[in-house]
Amino acid sequence: MTPSDQRSGYKYFADITTRWMDNDIYGHVNNVVYYSYFDSVANQYLIEQGGLDIHSAEIIGFVVASSCEYKSPVAYPDKLEAGFRVNRLGNSSVEYGIGIFKQGEQTVSAHGTFTHVFVDRKTDKSVPIPAQLRAALTAVLI
Repeated sequence: MTPSDQRSGYKYFADITTRWMDNDIYGHVNNVVYYSYFDSVANQYLIEQGGLDIHSAEIIGFVVASSCEYKSPVAYPDKLEAGFRVNRLGNSSVEYGIGIFKQGEQTVSAHGTFTHVFVDRKTDKSVPIPAQLRAALTAVLI
């Protein structure tokens, strides 16, 4: 097993509430829903820990890449937790590592990556990650 597979490989956790609509016809959470979980936990961390003002900050994060590996199914009404960390931190970009766990489980049900490039809201040009946000990202860097 890799660090991505275990709860100990993550530094921040957020609860996820599954919804009836998350399930697909096969009775488990559909693969595309995991990406919304990734997006939610990353932005929750940026807002709560990094002070990102999603409505009026001069910078915004654009998703430029994402991936997911599925290990075991989850389904509504499972209670989930998302483990979060930073895999790589660049000048204007960051790659997050995110693991989806059934509540209390030590091994992931799915894990993946999610990459943001920070850009100027008005010009869409990449910009350096601001100091406050960088400090929050450094706190969960592996």
